[in-house]
Amino acid sequence: MGKQTIRVGFIGLNPDSKWAATAHIPALRLLESDFEIVGVANRTLKSAQRTARELDLRLAFASPEELISSPDIDLVVVTVKVPHHLELVAAALMAGKHVYCEWPLGKGLDEARELAAMARETASVAVIGTQGRLAAGVEALKALIADGYVGKVLSSSIIASGGNWAGQASAETYYLSDSANGASMQSIALGHTLVAVQHVLGSFSVLDATFGRNFDSVKIIETAEILPKDVPDQVMVQGHMTSGAAISIHYRAGASRGTNFLWEINGTEGDIQVTGDMGYPQIVELSISGGRLDDRALAPLAPRRRRAVGEGLSPAAEAVAEIYKCIATDIRTGSRTAPNFDDGVALHELIARIEDSAAAKTERMG
Repeated sequence: MGKQTIRVGFIGLNPDSKWAATAHIPALRLLESDFEIVGVANRTLKSAQRTARELDLRLAFASPEELISSPDIDLVVVTVKVPHHLELVAAALMAGKHVYCEWPLGKGLDEARELAAMARETASVAVIGTQGRLAAGVEALKALIADGYVGKVLSSSIIASGGNWAGQASAETYYLSDSANGASMQSIALGHTLVAVQHVLGSFSVLDATFGRNFDSVKIIETAEILPKDVPDQVMVQGHMTSGAAISIHYRAGASRGTNFLWEINGTEGDIQVTGDMGYPQIVELSISGGRLDDRALAPLAPRRRRAVGEGLSPAAEAVAEIYKCIATDIRTGSRTAPNFDDGVALHELIARIEDSAAAKTERMG
């Protein structure tokens, strides 16, 4: 495909303040020379029509199947809940469409492997929404480490809040509390952070994990109904990177009155501290401080940026825009620069290692 505009259709797009509307839409509108947002399919035609009307889209489809089969759509963007990813992504791939699927790719490793195998059998560009490696703050941090700011990395530690997965939830987010849905804190919050960690520090060598669950039930905010919960609300991972650096990560559910994202990297020549308002380094503004050699305290750093910030874009939308830039290049040239389904499988495999390690401890304790 040459410089022809890539026509985008969304499955799961609400004009209200949800992820697709606040990150994907601003990103694509910044890239209007490359993409046209053509249409949407939601749970009902009425919902799709409302979205199309409020976001000024040409087409509202009666069903995801109608959108997928439409000759007016080149790229299908799947932004629905995780349990629906397998069916919708598989249908899009079989229809010969390019696909951008939000993370997690599937409800677990098996579904991810199935979709990746399907993608390899097609000519489609199949992209997973792990934008952490393209987030401006993460790239700035990677540059600091690569330039030797801390010398040889000795250790790294993260403490962060997941925001969800505690003792209460909205009716909309309760599905996160059921492990069968594949949307746990280790899959989503930790998963996105693992992308950033590996982009900056390299791969994991050995690891050990422990899970804790303080809440076995969830109170639904709107109704006060009490429903069961079987996913952890404390996730602890420690081990070593292939470089030999020690690593320790602790995710806790809910939000803290203190720091909700703190990442330290300590080396032979210096130290770096990264903070953010949420435990999602791929979508929040990261503040980076450091000190090295004879410095006696940390001071704010202004790392070099490899790209200009999109005007008016939030950090979340900017990172998503970088994925779309990669998608445009991949569709037109046959390259594979965007995070793809094989990358998604590798991340699912890492999370499976973490879950297996934690499960082994639970079995011994039982």
